[in-house]
Amino acid sequence: MRFVNPFGENCGHYSAGVISGSTLYIAGQIGEDKETGKRELGIEAQTVAALKNVGKVVEAAGAVKENIVMCKVYVADHTYWDIVNKIYAEFFGEHKPARIIVPVKGFEPGTLIEIEAVAELQ
Repeated sequence: MRFVNPFGENCGHYSAGVISGSTLYIAGQIGEDKETGKRELGIEAQTVAALKNVGKVVEAAGAVKENIVMCKVYVADHTYWDIVNKIYAEFFGEHKPARIIVPVKGFEPGTLIEIEAVAELQ
């Protein structure tokens, strides 16, 4: 098992990514700028930032976003579906990993989205 953390060690007691065998498990990424710690405002900006953070973990593991086989997307409100789906489709392009989008309650105030993913490494 190998741990992947492109964001430094001050993010809590977890790894941003864990490689087990040929699979990369990516911990839930929220819509914040990991360099500044600033939470982005609005669902559009948070979705872009969360996907960018997922991409950084994938790259740190030596892979590309096309290696992602599954995403779990948690949103603070089901009305975000269309916005999230559009940005998600732009991020992945022709690549279409399996996905679930789940509305949840109880996010930290200001958090609108969290995305976790699984990638197959070559």
